[in-house]
Amino acid sequence: MFKPVDEQLETIRRGAVEVISEEELAKKLAKSRETGKPLRVKAGFDPTAPDLHLGHTVLMWKMRQFQDLGHHVLFIIGDFTGMIGDPTGKSETRPALTREQVEKNAETYRKQLFKVLDPDKTEVVFNSGWLNGLTPSQFIQISAKYTVARMLERDDFSKRYAEGRAISIHEFLYPLLQGYDSVELKADVELGGTDQKFNLLVGRDLQRNYEQAPQVVVTMPLLEGTDGVQKMSKSYGNYIGIAESPKEMFGKIMSISDTLMFRYYELLSKVSNAELEKMKGDIASGALHPKAAKVNLGREIVARFHSQQEANEAAEEFDRVFKSKELPDEMETVNVAWDEAGEAWLCKALLEAKVIPSTSEGIRLIKQGAITVDGEKIADKDHRIKKGGEKVVKVGKKKFVKLA
Repeated sequence: MFKPVDEQLETIRRGAVEVISEEELAKKLAKSRETGKPLRVKAGFDPTAPDLHLGHTVLMWKMRQFQDLGHHVLFIIGDFTGMIGDPTGKSETRPALTREQVEKNAETYRKQLFKVLDPDKTEVVFNSGWLNGLTPSQFIQISAKYTVARMLERDDFSKRYAEGRAISIHEFLYPLLQGYDSVELKADVELGGTDQKFNLLVGRDLQRNYEQAPQVVVTMPLLEGTDGVQKMSKSYGNYIGIAESPKEMFGKIMSISDTLMFRYYELLSKVSNAELEKMKGDIASGALHPKAAKVNLGREIVARFHSQQEANEAAEEFDRVFKSKELPDEMETVNVAWDEAGEAWLCKALLEAKVIPSTSEGIRLIKQGAITVDGEKIADKDHRIKKGGEKVVKVGKKKFVKLA
């Protein structure tokens, strides 16, 4: 039923930053193979944001790899802990989410997760199912398992304490309750981002205190966004949303650097380690063009969240628009707020059309020569367009809009 331990370890190591500890994991895998009992692999997701991006799916894809190896995945929707708010990396206490916000975001997660995970090998659980039922005395018993000194070993807590910034007591509860999830579910393995390492280790400690075998911790890197520098985040504007249209998703994947492409392959693709190494060698030797490899990556990812046909159409559209310099089949038409003279400042019109985040960004793009109107490159930051007909505006390499 299960592959040899060495083969399983090779798959699990792929893209992982740390395995704590690999020796323990090997023993768990060997026992699982001997008994025919799959490991219980846990990962938690607090529904604190309404939309998911590819960065969120790094953990999901590692979970899928465990499923393909025959193991049982526990997808934890942290509806209880989400209302506390994970303090990881925060310089100040974050505002708590309402029950309504958490439930709305959780529904988005439920709709999207089976585009990556195998539903037959996935157990979706909400941690409010057991945390809501804890009595005050049980909360105190859990709190007694950890010390304030250990909590202050966390970088974000220690920095805030040293700087005199507030740390609310409820923030100490977050890692404890995440760890208690592992106790409740008797997790063999827990996955998380590198920023979650402290919380994951708390789970190991609590399991020991509750006389359970400690879970193995597997940390995964935080995926860089399209800029190749910052972690993928909507706030940085470098994200690829999994609910975006096939054409938008494909275009963003094609915009990443050749170097970053290999990282996306490693963390998000089904391509095997051997195939990935061959691809790198072929690109280095000139036998394969990086663009062709990137197109294959884009097709695979778009097909996962949409369909193979839509992935193929997105690739064809991209090739036609950006290679042949043709216009896309579909462009949004936005009505401009014209002044009394029947004119409008181009940057303001593009801001109103939501093509740029600010007029200062529009000025920057104009200075870079990245904006054209009806095929003509705009050089004047104060450029004004005149009313009459539809103006086809291209912003950057892949944004088009009609202004009317």
